[in-house]
Order: sequence, then C-alpha cells, then structure tokens
Amino acid sequence: MKTHLSLSALVAVCLLSLASCGSQKATDPTEAKIDSLLTQMTLDEKIGQMNQLTGMGISDDMKQQIKEGKVGSILNEVDVNIINELQRVAVEESRLHIPLIFGRDVIHGYKTIFPIPLGQAASWNTQLAEEGARIAAQEAASVGIRWTFAPMVDVSRDPRWGRIAESCGEDPYMNAEFGAAMVRGFQGKNLSDKTSMAACAKHFAGYGASESGKDYNTTWIPETQLRDVYLPSFKAAVDAGVATFMCSFNDINGMPSSGNKHLNRDILRQEWQFDGMLVSDWGSIDQMISQGVCATPKEAAQKGLEAGVDMDMMGLSYISQLKNLVQEGTVSEKMIDESVRNILRLKFRLGLFDQPYTDVTKANDFYRPESLEAAKLAAIESAVLLKNNGILPLDNRYKTVAVVGPLADAALEQFGTWSFDAEPDRAITPLKAITDTYGKQYKIIGEPALTFSRDSNITHINQAVAAARKADVVLVFAGEEAILSGEAHCRADISLPGLQNELMTALKATGKPIVLVVMAGRPLTIEKQIAQSEAVLFAFHGGSMAGPALADLIFGKAVPSGKLPVTFPRMVGQVPVYYAHNNTGRPPSNIVTIDKIPVGVFQTSLGNTSFHLDAGDKPMYPFGYGLSYSTFEYSKVTLSSNKLNKDGKLTAQCTIKNTGRYDAKEVVQFYVRDLVASLSRPVRELKGFDKVFLKAGESKTVKFEIDASQLGFWHEDNTYYAEPGEFHIWISKDSQSGEPVTFKLLADNNKK
Repeated sequence: MKTHLSLSALVAVCLLSLASCGSQKATDPTEAKIDSLLTQMTLDEKIGQMNQLTGMGISDDMKQQIKEGKVGSILNEVDVNIINELQRVAVEESRLHIPLIFGRDVIHGYKTIFPIPLGQAASWNTQLAEEGARIAAQEAASVGIRWTFAPMVDVSRDPRWGRIAESCGEDPYMNAEFGAAMVRGFQGKNLSDKTSMAACAKHFAGYGASESGKDYNTTWIPETQLRDVYLPSFKAAVDAGVATFMCSFNDINGMPSSGNKHLNRDILRQEWQFDGMLVSDWGSIDQMISQGVCATPKEAAQKGLEAGVDMDMMGLSYISQLKNLVQEGTVSEKMIDESVRNILRLKFRLGLFDQPYTDVTKANDFYRPESLEAAKLAAIESAVLLKNNGILPLDNRYKTVAVVGPLADAALEQFGTWSFDAEPDRAITPLKAITDTYGKQYKIIGEPALTFSRDSNITHINQAVAAARKADVVLVFAGEEAILSGEAHCRADISLPGLQNELMTALKATGKPIVLVVMAGRPLTIEKQIAQSEAVLFAFHGGSMAGPALADLIFGKAVPSGKLPVTFPRMVGQVPVYYAHNNTGRPPSNIVTIDKIPVGVFQTSLGNTSFHLDAGDKPMYPFGYGLSYSTFEYSKVTLSSNKLNKDGKLTAQCTIKNTGRYDAKEVVQFYVRDLVASLSRPVRELKGFDKVFLKAGESKTVKFEIDASQLGFWHEDNTYYAEPGEFHIWISKDSQSGEPVTFKLLADNNKK
C-alpha cells in the first residue's frame, strides 16, 4: 500500500506555512515600511503602481502621469539621463516619492551579446550562463535598467516555435538548471546592489506547448503533465530567489494565464510561497477579450486582478477600470493592496527607495575585455559538432580557403533574436575573424553569394562557385537571419530559407570539400545539406564574438564541446519529437521506409509498429548529441547498490577516458527510467550532467547521486511520490546511447 500526504494534509501544511510566513513579515522592517505607505496611498495611487508604460522620452504627458502617481514602472527607456529625469519626477515631485522601476528585455546580453539561450544551453555549462547574465546585468544597470524579462524557462519541444531560441530546450531538468543559473547571474549576491537586476521567470506557464508551434496559441496540458514537465523549471527559479514572474500569452485548457487563479494563486502563491511580483505580458490582460473569456476591458481587469496579476504591462485596463470595480463593490481594495504590496516589496529589495538614481559617471560600462572573452568562450562551448569526416580542424593541407554564404559576414544576424541594444559595428563576424587571425597563414577568399538568408537572387552563386574552384576547402556559413526566430517569428518550413539549398548543391558539384557552419535560432531540417558536407558545426546565433569563436573552432585553437539541448528532426512532419517520450504499445521494429516497400505488397506485411514510413523512428540527431575532435570511452556503469531504500541515496559512477589526440571537454549525461508505474513514464529522463575536462589519454570517474524524491512523478490525485519497482540508469554521451543498469526502489519509498 502506498503512503503519501493526502490533499487535506497538504492544505493544512500550506496554511501553517502561510501563517508562519505572515508572522515573519509582521516583524520585517520592509513590510512595516510597505504598511506605512499603503495607509497613505489613495486608491488612484495604488492603481498607478500597477500600471506599466513603455518609454516615450521626456514628454510633458509622461512627467505629469508620474507626478500624479499613475505609473509604477517604465520599460524600454535606455537613455540614462532620461531615466534619471523621470525618476527625479517620481521621487521628488510625486506626493509619496515612490520610485519607478525601469525594465528592458535584456535576454542574452545588453551590449556584449552572448549566444541565444538555446545556444547557451548547448554548452551544458551553467557557469557560463550565470556569468553571461551577470555581465548583462552590469551593463544594463549602468544606464538605470534594473529589471529584465528573463530567463525564459519554458520547456520547448517544437522547433517551429520562434521562441524556442529564447528557451533552454526540451528538457525540464536542463531548463531548471540553466534558469536558476541565469537568475543568480542577473540578480547577483544582493538584489539591492547597483549592478543587479530583478530577473523574471517567464512565461508562466506551458507556453512551449503552443499548438502548431505558433506564438500566442492555445495549449491543452493535463495537470500531471503540467506539473511533471512545464512547472519544475519555474519552481527552480523560485528556489533560486527570482524576484518576478511573467504570465504567458497562451491559455491552458481554455483559461488564459493572465486570468488563471489555479496557476497564479494556488500554485505560485500558496504552494510555492512566492512573494515577488507577477507582471502580465504585453497587453495580455486586455487580450483575454480576443481569447473569448472576457467581453470588455472591465471584465479583463477584474479577471486579471482576481487571478493575482500585480502589474499590467501596456494593457491600460487596470488604470482605466480598477477604480470603478472597487467603487461598485465588484472587487475588494484589499486585493489591490496585495498587488501593490508585491510591487513595493520589489522596489525596496532593489534598493530604489535608498538609491533611486543612476550614477552617470559609471554609465555605458560596456565591452570590457573580460566580458568579450566570456562571450567568446560561451560561443565556443555553444557550438555543436554534428559531423566530421576528418576534415576539421583545418590544417596546412588546405592552403586556400573559400568563405561563402549569407551568414559569413552578417554582424547584425549573428546576434540573434532579442538583441535590441546590440551594436553591429562591435560584432566580429566569421569572415573578419578568419581573415584577421589566419589570413597570413592561409589565402582567404570571401564571397557571400547570397546577401541575406532569404535571398532568392541567383546572380552571385556563380561567383561563389568560382571561388570554390580556386580553393582547397569551402566554408559555408548558412542558416537564418535573426528576424526569422524569436517572438511571433514561427516557421512551418524549418529548412534553409532562400536559395541556400541551391548554393550548397552548386558548391558540392565543384568536388571541393565543404564545411557547413549553421547559425540559426532553432533546429533546422538540413539532412540533405549535412550529406553534402564533410563536416557540420551548428553554432546557433553566437552573439558579439561568434566570429572569433568559430574561427578558433575551425582551425583547431579550440575543441568543440557543445551538445544538443533539443532534438533535431529529419523532417518537420516528425514534430513534436523529443527524447523523453512515453513508450507505445507497439514500439518501432522491422522498419521499412517508403522507398524500400515492394510494389503490390500485402497491407500488413511490414508489421504494425510506431514509425513514419518516410522518416523512420529516429530524429536526425538526438537530444544530448555532439561530437568532439577527440574521442571518449565510457566504462560500464556501476552502482553503490542495486537497491534504494526510503531515505537513502544511490550513487552511480562511470569512468570516462579521453582516447583521442586532443585535450577536450565531454558532457557526461545521467538518465533514469521507471520501467513500470501506475502511469506510463518517459523512456528516459535527464537527472544530471557534468562537463569534464580531460587531457589526451586521461581518465576520470564521474559520479551521480539519486534519491527517491528524484524518481517521483505527479499522480492524478494531485500528489507527488515515487512508486517502488525497477529502474534503469544510464551514464552516456547522449539520450540514445549507452547500456542501462538496473536497480530496485523498495516499497514504502514514497515521498511528497
């Protein structure tokens, strides 16, 4: 018989926790200051704190609204002098002197741009992600931006979705680890430090499950799946001390997140005890009208407030409707007080009441040498070597190198999405880096052939072919422009756009070896182009220092160590395709693809199992896949015990040996599977990873620990516990390799 906490017991625990939390806040000096302010505030001033507007410079209208206490936050203002002047109006001319908080989408860098988050996840190095967020915070805070709308911790399993670029991929554990690291980086050791920013976990929740991979679209997520897959990364952000949350645009099972009491009050506030601030996404409260759950802005404002959304980002429904709702008795002013308390608490935690102004003598603290070096290292470790027939790294066998393709010298595009403040003249492109660093050792011929990724002008392809014929090797920089990924930039066809396929075919016809370097915001369906190439580096959008990073990788100064944070499909019809799927009743076997089916064969002669006739059952590359210039040998996995009891821990270990000629890093991955459970469980689940550096010939033993709580899952009665039985463990190179070992979780091992 399973033993676990009943739902009533859970409620009691939550109530006790809330009571304890309330008594602690009663003695907190910050809470006392908030109480004092709330008693002085008019209803209009309270609602004003809940209103966020986009920057319009120093207009008389904006200054008047601030003076009257009608604005709590401003986003998208980046001029430090304007920020200080607007802040001056708030703290010196408004009645209660409450400071503003200035926000901006600082996602993967402010001026020094790091790889897109999906690329950073490919590094499997959370320390690099934390350092990148710290540098972004320092640069942005130097001009007065103290709030960023990152990290995005949405589990993303559809490469058609433009915002997959902003995520850390398809796995809950990986999103949790990277999201927590970015929170620590943005917020620093002390949120009130002038170099820190309030982080914002978004989009709460389930946005990565958007139907058809389209932004703003609907989702249908059972509660067990919501809790097992889509919520763990948000809980990790709470545990890391994230200051704010943002609602998602999507509905879940028909209820938009901006009006979702279960999500925002029951889970975020009561279960997780989050006392930070919850902001809507841009206009998402008003957009509940379009979604068909509200008829008027008044209804939308009511629904948003009742769901616990504290601040209305550019929706205007709160500022225009809440006062009437209170006066007519439809909503309680206490609910408004609750939201204002959360907003004021954030401002106190940021130290804005004590230090509202930005020191202009320290503004524009950008592009430090150590920041650029960190961005370069992140770009190096984010690149994934998908294929190498021995051509890389290039050496003196290749005297003349042709550098072609639309992404070879496209500074703006290598930044990727969400790089509003990037300066193209400060980026170093691959062509420039290769020419500057290796131009004396090799003859470099630059010929873009296509001026941008969607270019359909065939005129210059012949020039690229001519350059290839003169060269010993051809480096093709292909992919997507930055505009093709990110918010509202979703694609149904995720192949190379424009005439890039034709360019590759023309270059292949020259007979010269091709090294394909892909710079993109998502996985692409490039099976044919991979076959045409001797080597393939998938570099995502690598940021300011993508050029030097790729030059070092191509010529062997650096060794590839990235691995895929998301599955790469062979063709878009496989989507959604991800490693942690549940098994079917008829797993794939006897796979006969469409080109090998005999004519006139009997209908059931192929067998009846789960696969696509034209794509088989495997992706192009699995989650966790990535090659190196070196090779690694994994020993057999050993366990500290083949049984795990209630309160114990089990250790799995494996010895990794660098069997190649290069010193290199290897990402060692730790997976488990619950073989039999009351609900079908994924065929593998990532539970840990370690990036280890090994000199050529060196061996290291890598250990992972696991306990019963890590083996649990959510059940239909809304309880979480592990079920006794047999489990598999892998320590492997990726999500499809390795041999499992078995252990047994003993009975009475349930844990809430």
